[in-house]
Amino acid sequence: AAVVRRAIPRRGYSPIHPATRTFQALRIRVNDELTGLDRFIAAACRRLAPGGRLAMIAFHSLEDRVVKHTLRRLAADEDMSLRLLTKKPQLPTEAEVEANPRSRSAHLRAVERVA
Repeated sequence: AAVVRRAIPRRGYSPIHPATRTFQALRIRVNDELTGLDRFIAAACRRLAPGGRLAMIAFHSLEDRVVKHTLRRLAADEDMSLRLLTKKPQLPTEAEVEANPRSRSAHLRAVERVA
């Protein structure tokens, strides 16, 4: 973390340590988290009962992009019988962010199995 702090110049004040994003990127890549997320969403949608809903909260833009594209792709597949419940992500309200600052980056997306 100290090496990253020295290597990355500061651009104004940020409460987030500069190494946070670096280690997050490494973790995502090493664990192949984005591919795993895509597979999980597809498997969860296949197991939904008619009327069942799947809601996903993503806290990182890369994760949200995978959730968005996967849900849209699955909803377009007529065999899956899914309906998007959220065309755009539901974001936390100002009151929620004030009460819970960690919610500031949360994006909620959902689908429902229709048949």
